[in-house]
Amino acid sequence: MKIAVLVSVGRHPVSGTARYSRNDAAALTIALSLAKTHGATLDVLHAGDPSNPALKEYLALGARTVEVLEVPATPEWQGDAIAPLAARLQGYDLVLTGTRAEGAFDSGMLPYRVASALDVPLVGAAVDLTIRDGCAEVRQFMPKGLRRRVEVRLPALIAVHPMANTAPSYAYARLREGTIRPVATDAPGRPSAANPAWTIRPASAKPVRLAAAEKRSGHARMLSATTTESRGGSVVIEGSSVEKAQVILAYLREHQLVDY
Repeated sequence: MKIAVLVSVGRHPVSGTARYSRNDAAALTIALSLAKTHGATLDVLHAGDPSNPALKEYLALGARTVEVLEVPATPEWQGDAIAPLAARLQGYDLVLTGTRAEGAFDSGMLPYRVASALDVPLVGAAVDLTIRDGCAEVRQFMPKGLRRRVEVRLPALIAVHPMANTAPSYAYARLREGTIRPVATDAPGRPSAANPAWTIRPASAKPVRLAAAEKRSGHARMLSATTTESRGGSVVIEGSSVEKAQVILAYLREHQLVDY
């Protein structure tokens, strides 16, 4: 049995520093457990820059070797990782990956596109996984705390949910013992019309609209929906800009929308 794990480079939510992806770390932890239980061969794959220091953190999480498919990522051409990944994953019984990367606006389409290229079924939002009689039994994450079990015949691709039932183990000694192995791939040099170059930039924070908490009873709110009664407040026309600003600040403090 052959198992592959696809890993990506994550990003710290505060500093923006490159690190391992917590979602892919959960997929790696599940794969390590399955490989140990079933005596399977486990390969960890990444498509991108082999010199990225964040890839070594997957060695500390248990990967003996991270095989990096060298895909160019220049301003003239953002490498599409689907083709080299699909070519490398031929013949694997199980492919595990995270639901999506941590680059703010990542689409989460890579598991679907890889599964389509390999022509294998895909099960998403997995929180745990067992293999029995050539089938994978997956427990899926559902909204409002619900879970459901899905059985799929191998080969298959499983996308692991961020709330998977895993506890990754980080060991610095494993980081020193493991290796990053670059592998050259045949990639086009220029984007085509069907596959244009991507533009990557930092995400911009969206403004948050301040809204006062509703303190009226349910009966009063139902009456206001059928009448045009005034809901209070004041209109300040006269006065200086400082006086008007003081009125606004007093309103924000009254409704606890600011803490100063």
